Parts: sequence; C-alpha cells; structure tokens
Amino acid sequence: MQDHYAKLGVPFDATADLIKAAYRKKVTQYHPDKNPSPDAAVRFREVQEAYETLSDTERRMAYDEHRKRSLIEDPLPVARSISDKYIQDALN
Repeated sequence: MQDHYAKLGVPFDATADLIKAAYRKKVTQYHPDKNPSPDAAVRFREVQEAYETLSDTERRMAYDEHRKRSLIEDPLPVARSISDKYIQDALN
C-alpha cells in the first residue's frame, strides 16, 4: 500500500489547504514537461493519485481506516515499506 501522505510530504492530520498546497508543489516538481527525469511521469501520477484520495473527504476516511487496519493487522510489511520509502527519499 502506498503512503499518500508521504507522497505529498504532509502529516496524516494535514488540513485540506495544506494538502492542496503540497499537491501543487509536487505536481510542479514532477510534471513531465518540466522534469527531465525518466521517472517523472510515474511520480507525477502517484502525486495525482494521492491528492485525489486525500482531497475527497469520504475517500480519505476510507483510506485512513484501511491504513490503520493494515498497521494493526500486519505491521511488518507496512513498517518495511515505510522504512524503504524513507531510505529512498533520504538517498535522493
């Protein structure tokens, strides 16, 4: 499961305004027309997907519930995914 909050670089309790501002910053950063990186299009789509989920109140509530349930039911893969993401971001 992808961490939409991490994709946008916001905390889980972020306001709608903070989510929107982070989205605008990230899409500008990863827009394929402005970013020559080969993975820019993939990251751009990931940011769009994260925003679509977190900007819709009902989808965000469902995502948060699933996220909490995943952490409780099977914490090892989730923790590994989060740490891998952290390490990747730290190296980039």
